[in-house]
Amino acid sequence: MDLSREELFLRIRRDSWQEGLSMRALARKYGVHRRLVREALASPVPRPRKKPVRPSPRLEPFKKTIDEWLLGDLEAPPKQRHTVQRILNRLRQECGAEIAYTTVWDYVSRRRREIAEAAGAAPRAGFVIRHNQPGMDAEVDFGEAWVDLAGERTKCFVFALRLAYSGKAVHRITTSCGQEAFLDGHVHAFRTLGGVPGGQIRYDNLSPAVSRVIHKSRSREEHPRWTEFRQHFGLTPFYCEPGLRGAHEKGGVEGQVGYFRRNYLTPVPRVASLDELNASFAEFERAEEGRRIGMRIRTIGQDFARESVLLMPLPQDSFETGVVFTPRVDRYGMIAVRVCRYSVPARFIGRTVRVVLRSSDLIVFHGRTEIARHPRLTAKGAERVVLDHFLEVLLAKPGAVAGSEALDQARRKGTFTAAHEAFWAAAKKAEGDTEGTKQLVHVLLLHRHLEHRDVIAGIRSALAAGAHAADIVALEARKAAQTDGRSPTVTVTGPAPALPGPEPSEVVSLNARRAGRLPTDQRPLPSLDRWDQLLNLSRKDAP
Repeated sequence: MDLSREELFLRIRRDSWQEGLSMRALARKYGVHRRLVREALASPVPRPRKKPVRPSPRLEPFKKTIDEWLLGDLEAPPKQRHTVQRILNRLRQECGAEIAYTTVWDYVSRRRREIAEAAGAAPRAGFVIRHNQPGMDAEVDFGEAWVDLAGERTKCFVFALRLAYSGKAVHRITTSCGQEAFLDGHVHAFRTLGGVPGGQIRYDNLSPAVSRVIHKSRSREEHPRWTEFRQHFGLTPFYCEPGLRGAHEKGGVEGQVGYFRRNYLTPVPRVASLDELNASFAEFERAEEGRRIGMRIRTIGQDFARESVLLMPLPQDSFETGVVFTPRVDRYGMIAVRVCRYSVPARFIGRTVRVVLRSSDLIVFHGRTEIARHPRLTAKGAERVVLDHFLEVLLAKPGAVAGSEALDQARRKGTFTAAHEAFWAAAKKAEGDTEGTKQLVHVLLLHRHLEHRDVIAGIRSALAAGAHAADIVALEARKAAQTDGRSPTVTVTGPAPALPGPEPSEVVSLNARRAGRLPTDQRPLPSLDRWDQLLNLSRKDAP
C-alpha cells in the first residue's frame, strides 16, 4: 500500500481512536516501525525530513573561487553579473574544472543569496498594486519594430496608449519617433477611444515632451509645443523616474508594446505603405477586445464599454501636430527638410514655401494653396522627385528626360508604365528623339486633367491605330471615360501652370498639326463622275 506520510499518519490515528488497536498492532497492520506509530500518535503532521548533504568532491576545490566571483558581483552593474553558465565556462577555461552544470547551479543558487545577506545588501524591492478608476489613468510609450516597407526592410516605431482600467490600447506605427509622431499618436488614440482620460497619463522622459529632467525630483522642463498640446486637450502628465527605477511605474504599456509586437508584427509584415499597416491595426485592436487580462472576469471590451462613457470629450478645435518650416525652392525645384529633399512644381523655383512635416507625410503650401504632398522620408540624404513637377521644364529641354532622376523614380514606383514606354518608343521612331519626347511630355501633362486609367486606355487605343500624337491620346482617353459613363476630367486644384517659352507667332490649325502624325489613309479617293453628269442636264430635264 503506497500512501503518503500525511495519509498514513491520518489512518494510524483513526484506527487507534476508533478500533483501539495497540501500537504493535498498528505497526503490524501498516508495515512500519513502532517509532513511526509513536510519532503519528503524537502529532498529525509529520516532521520534515532532513535533506541529506551530498558531498561534491569535484566542486570543493573551486568553492572559494566561486564565492569571490559572487562577492564581486555585488558591486557590478546588474546586467554584467555572473550567470551560472558564465561561472561554469570560467571554471573550465581558467581552472580546468570538469563539473556538471547542475552541480554549479545548486551551489550558486544557495550561495548567491547567503553572500548577499552576509554583505548586508538591500532586499529586493516590493511592489504595490495600484487601484485604477475607469476613465481616469493611461500610459504611453514608444517601441521599435521592423517592417518590409515597399520591399525594403525599414526600422519603424510603434506608439502605444493604454488605458489603465480596461487595458484597451491604441497603436500607430510611423518611421519616426519625433515630436510630430508623438503628438499625432495622441490625436489618433483620442479619436479612436472617443475621448481623453481624465486622470494622469504616465510617461517616461521622452525628448518630444521633456527638454530637461530636474535632478532628484519629479519636476520636468517641458517642451513648449508639448505644453501647448497638453493644455489644448486638458492632459495631466505624470513623469516616471528615469531609467530602470521608473520602468515599473508604467509597466502595463511596457508589456503592451512587446505583446503587440510578438502577436501582430511577427513575422515581419510586408506592406506597400504604413497607411495599409495602420489600417490593419484597427482589426487587431478589435480582436483584442475579446481577451481577458490575467485573472480578470470581464474582457477588455466589456471593461472599455464601462470606461468609454467616463472619458472627457474631445475639444472642438483641431490641433496641428506637424512641424512648420519655410524653405526656399532651389534651382532644381527641390526643398530640403531635415536632411531630406523633396520636389515641388518647377514654377516655384526661387520662391519661399511653407512646409508642414507630419509623422507620415509632408505637405507643401504656397500661400494657402497646397502645391505638393509627399510621404515622409527618414533616411539621411534621401530624395523624392515627382515627374509631374518638372514637365514644363522637360518640354523645353526634351533631351533631359531620358537621364532624369524624376523618370527613374516614376519607373520604380510604377507611375511611368509600359504603355508610356511603348508610346515614347513609337513617337521617337516616327518623329525623332526631340519631337517624339515632346509628344510624350504632352501625354504626361494629360494626367493632370484626366484619370490615369483613361490616359493609359487612350495610349493603347492610339498605338493600336498607329498614331503617336498627344491629341489622339486625349481624344481616346475622353472616349474611354464616356464609355464607362464617367466624367472625363478630374478636379484640378490651384491655378493651371503656365508653359515656359515664347508665345507662338501664328495660329496652327489642328488638322495641320495632326497631318504628319495620323496613319496613312488607305481608302480610295472619292469619285465625282456621277455628279459631273448633272452639269450637262438642262433645267427642264431635271426631275
